[in-house]
Amino acid sequence: MALFGAFMRGTFGLPKPDRQAVDRVKELARSALQASPDTAFAVNEIACNDPGCPGIETVILVMEPGRKTRALKVPKTLDEVAEQDILAALDG
Repeated sequence: MALFGAFMRGTFGLPKPDRQAVDRVKELARSALQASPDTAFAVNEIACNDPGCPGIETVILVMEPGRKTRALKVPKTLDEVAEQDILAALDG
């Protein structure tokens, strides 16, 4: 069985992401999605060693009341994510 090479930042040796950077991406996602105040977001940086992965990507979980949770993947580090990246992830 193949081992999966994805690890959450702060869990397996990568430094924990900056709280301000996480909050910034959450606000960008809220704005890009025009989300209601009841919508919750979880933001993580994932390091992937698989050759098909971008290396490090930012994953934004969108949790809207009454809807299935969505995962938006941006193939950039947390610090590099911009609103247009989130909009592009919505289309992908």
